[in-house]
Amino acid sequence: MKSICLYFQVHQPYRLATYRFFDIGTNANYFDEYANRYILQQIAEKSYLPANEALLSLIKKHGKDFKVSFSISGIALEQFEKYAPKVIKSFQQLAETGSVEFLAETWAHSLASLKSKKEFTAQVKMHSQKIKALFGQKPVTFRNTELVYSNDIGDMVYNMGFKTMLTEGAKHVLGWKSPNRMYCSASNPKLKLLLRNFQLSDDIAFRFSDRRWSEWPLTAEKFIGWLQQIDAQDEVVNLFLDYETFGEHQRADTGIFDFLKSFPTQAIKSGEFRFQTPSELSKELQPAAQLNVPYPISWADEERDLTAWLGNEMQDEAYGKLLELETKLRRLKNEDLIRQWQYLQVSDHFYYMCTKWFSDGDVHKYFNPYSSPYDAFINYMNVLSDLFIKVDDELAARKVRKTTKKTASS
Repeated sequence: MKSICLYFQVHQPYRLATYRFFDIGTNANYFDEYANRYILQQIAEKSYLPANEALLSLIKKHGKDFKVSFSISGIALEQFEKYAPKVIKSFQQLAETGSVEFLAETWAHSLASLKSKKEFTAQVKMHSQKIKALFGQKPVTFRNTELVYSNDIGDMVYNMGFKTMLTEGAKHVLGWKSPNRMYCSASNPKLKLLLRNFQLSDDIAFRFSDRRWSEWPLTAEKFIGWLQQIDAQDEVVNLFLDYETFGEHQRADTGIFDFLKSFPTQAIKSGEFRFQTPSELSKELQPAAQLNVPYPISWADEERDLTAWLGNEMQDEAYGKLLELETKLRRLKNEDLIRQWQYLQVSDHFYYMCTKWFSDGDVHKYFNPYSSPYDAFINYMNVLSDLFIKVDDELAARKVRKTTKKTASS
């Protein structure tokens, strides 16, 4: 019997307020409180709550035959607690069924794994503790921001205690091999890898409502027919999706919720498939081969690389300046400033600066609240400049306090 691993990413960024040059040094409000609250509550009503209700009904209907997995960024969890506590309660209801696995990721949905082992480790620890506190699970599977993975990142993840990691089934890495098998890291064979089947995942996430698509409309029966055509030697089909696919990216009137309810039922009814979580698959399946990934891959765009976030000079400059604050902030140990710095690490900020107009330009425009990548860059750098001033002022004040204390004691 072939396994289906159904996994959803849940994330919403802290959106920046319009922050002009003349605000630097005078305005401490970096984030658009109204937009963050409004957007989150709208998506909760359209997507998260009805989708969670659908999954809960499927679990009640099928029991242990239906299982799903989530990674929810710390940034999203913070906003749920603040703006939409009903969402937290609905996830807790799912957790109580025992049919849902919650994965670890970076707290700030950041790119810390690329540049700072210390920050990466700290954020993963923060996130795991929050998942344990809210849902009663200690995460044992890791999913990095945007499925970013490389041999080096895999080593860090394994050293943090994780035995399994999710990433993209990128063609340029797999070559002739199928994404529908368990793999392991070439640099550390003890780390198992589950690879996203991007063709089937994107059929749901991006093409479901596209009337120009030759396969429209996509029904549960048709999708299961495609699954049945997969090579008999393949063991697992990994369907990894943004959770906002349901009700936000694909509106309710497209029939996406009907698909969500009927697909698992039809798959289970066929007797050919079973739903399993990553941790279950890790215990059951042995790696078919090692996967060598010397350069980072992701699930973004046709290239499946990092160019969605670090592909032009603006992105590189912004990310480089952001990293310059790390040493200073570790000296200060000011929790408020560290948290603001982490909010600025959210990968979305760099995604908004992307200038890829061709292969995936429409996708980038859809997710970008700015009129242009250049506006996103200017706004971000203005905010970052003000944070630099705050940090430098705090360091100077601390130096004065130390000097004064030393003088007084002598």
